[in-house]
Amino acid sequence: MAQQLSFDLPAKPALGREDFFVAPSNAMAVALLDPHFAWPSGKLVLTGPKGAGKTHLAHVWASQSGARILAAAALTAEAVPGLAQGPVVVEDVPQTAGRTEQQNALFHLHNMVLANGHSLVMTGRGAPNLWGLSLPDLQSRVQAATHAELQPPDDQLLAVVLAKLFNDRQITPKPDVIPYLVAHMDRSFAAAARIVGRLDHLSLAEKRSLSRPLAVRALSEIRQEATENDASASG
Repeated sequence: MAQQLSFDLPAKPALGREDFFVAPSNAMAVALLDPHFAWPSGKLVLTGPKGAGKTHLAHVWASQSGARILAAAALTAEAVPGLAQGPVVVEDVPQTAGRTEQQNALFHLHNMVLANGHSLVMTGRGAPNLWGLSLPDLQSRVQAATHAELQPPDDQLLAVVLAKLFNDRQITPKPDVIPYLVAHMDRSFAAAARIVGRLDHLSLAEKRSLSRPLAVRALSEIRQEATENDASASG
């Protein structure tokens, strides 16, 4: 089949509270991020696998609290005094592992935000004690925060995540596509993002609708690539 040029344009995610589906796997985190909930320490660590909704929930909380959001790896000492004048979200804190300057800046930001009576949210994958922070004072403060963990998705949440990912890309699959994917794909948020991206690419390149046969093919391709990568790594 002849292919057309396709452009891998970034999807624009919907990050409003109404766009976040509450399920048993994330209900506790949603409850803890309610603006009326006061964390005993004034700070919260939000963890979960890639694609679990950490950024989405951080944006929801920021929109309700007036917090500023920044990437931990971009934090500088010069920015700390200004940031500490209000609530703050620092995303992907594990990215500062091995980066002394950013860890020192985050340590001072943590202290100044709380001293000014504001709240601090920090996000990352995995348990906070596994973030690999080399600054002991920062590590101890991170582990003292209230902890909200996003769990891997159940069937219902996985279906909603797929629907949202398709919607973010402004594409509409056939009605039987999402049920098929839920029943046959790897059960993770990362896998959902990967399969939706592959289907979007195939649909555009081949001018085909997002049908079940295309989903079957996309899953087969992804599994074949994973098998080849495993073989290459072991060789």
